Amino acid sequence: MKNIGVFTSGGDAPGMNACVRAVVRSGLSLGLNVYGIRYGYNGIISGDMHLMKSYSVSNILQKGGTILKSARSEEFQTKEGRKKAYEQLKAKGIDGLVAIGGDGTFTGANIFYEEYGIPTVGAPGTIDNDLYGSDYTIGFDTAVNTALEAIDKIRDTANSHDRVFFIEVMGRHSGYIAIHCGIGGGAELVMVPETSTTIQDVIDTLNKGRDKEKTSAIVIVAEGDEQGNAHEIANKVMAKLPKLDIRVSTLGHLQRGGSPTSLDRILASRLGLAAVEGLINGKSNVMAGIIDDEVVYTSFKLAISKTKPISNELMRLVEVMNN
Repeated sequence: MKNIGVFTSGGDAPGMNACVRAVVRSGLSLGLNVYGIRYGYNGIISGDMHLMKSYSVSNILQKGGTILKSARSEEFQTKEGRKKAYEQLKAKGIDGLVAIGGDGTFTGANIFYEEYGIPTVGAPGTIDNDLYGSDYTIGFDTAVNTALEAIDKIRDTANSHDRVFFIEVMGRHSGYIAIHCGIGGGAELVMVPETSTTIQDVIDTLNKGRDKEKTSAIVIVAEGDEQGNAHEIANKVMAKLPKLDIRVSTLGHLQRGGSPTSLDRILASRLGLAAVEGLINGKSNVMAGIIDDEVVYTSFKLAISKTKPISNELMRLVEVMNN
């Protein structure tokens, strides 16, 4: 293997740049040529690939977003699009790929490998922390800390006005951000897709707090909760408790940006190196991850299909801390 390509795909996550930097510099140190591919799979199809040097990734470790840009590619989802991608890689002489992204990115890489056999090792870059095969994913820690900063400020307002705030965080299919924000932000209740919470449960929790002379409350809602988004849930609660002063705040894409935390910078650097070493050691169609502080490799199929459950201990902790 002489030439490899690196790209970022899907939703951006703080730490992606740190991972790109690690891939480029570890590849160069191992005698490889490293091509940066812009705009994810679209860039492979269009041939938007450029040879990178060490200075190409200078001063990006601390930056959010991705210097390689990101996109979701409808064309790559077609056989014709994947054929174009394969022809572009062959024209450039690229022998293997490092894909930085989430389940959509790895689903595409898995299909591409099955059709054309291009060795690919993934690095999990998604704030949702929902990929099986790694304790944490790149961007998760930063997203939680960004959300917590906002939640702390909202708590000040809630206390000042005796209000109940429903705060929506990202997590369409995963409640990891919500549960960590709930514990770190001292929320009275956390609503996540993995567990069933009824509107009556919310009402009971709020009434329990008022019985203990709590004058304000924070409810963290993952955007994919089965009861709906934060606005929908708040409206249902207001219909039952019209005297409560209820407000809603949706943090949204705020959570995707910003300078990565030290944890995300180190995680991304370790995973970038692990991905390159995996490629040169003959691994393909796998995701590099870290479990119990050790590098592991998990097949793309398993990483995207196996559920990564939230610890029951974390769920119980929210309830205990609310007593």
